This record gives sequence, C-alpha cells and structure tokens, in this order.
Amino acid sequence: MRIAISIGLLVFLVAVGVYAYEGLAVDAPVPTYGIVMFTIGIAVLATVCVGLMGLLFYSSRRGYDEPPHVKR
Repeated sequence: MRIAISIGLLVFLVAVGVYAYEGLAVDAPVPTYGIVMFTIGIAVLATVCVGLMGLLFYSSRRGYDEPPHVKR
C-alpha cells in the first residue's frame, strides 16, 4: 500500500513539474543561471528540511522532549 501511494505521489510530482515547465514558462524564458539558482535553492531547502526532521526524531527518541523530573 505504501509503495502504491509513493508511486502515485511521484507521478503527481512529475506531472506538476512538466506542467510548470511547459505550461507556465511559455511567455517568459528563464535564463540558465536562473534555473541553476532555483535548483540550488530547492536542494538547500530539502537538505534543511531533512536535517530538521532528523533532529526532531532524534530528540524524540532520546527523551529530550520529555518534561524535566523534579525531585522533592
């Protein structure tokens, strides 16, 4: 089931990318440096998102998200 959902989402992502590349940029051509900068920006954003999610799971599994225990 998860594989079918993943494949469906990837197909949807490719379809949106094709639509954006062919349908929206007809009247305004983007120079090569613009595409390179856009790609670098997406890569940096994805890296930051993956890193933050990793830190979230790490802190949750190590117990750093638990409230402090007060000894009385």
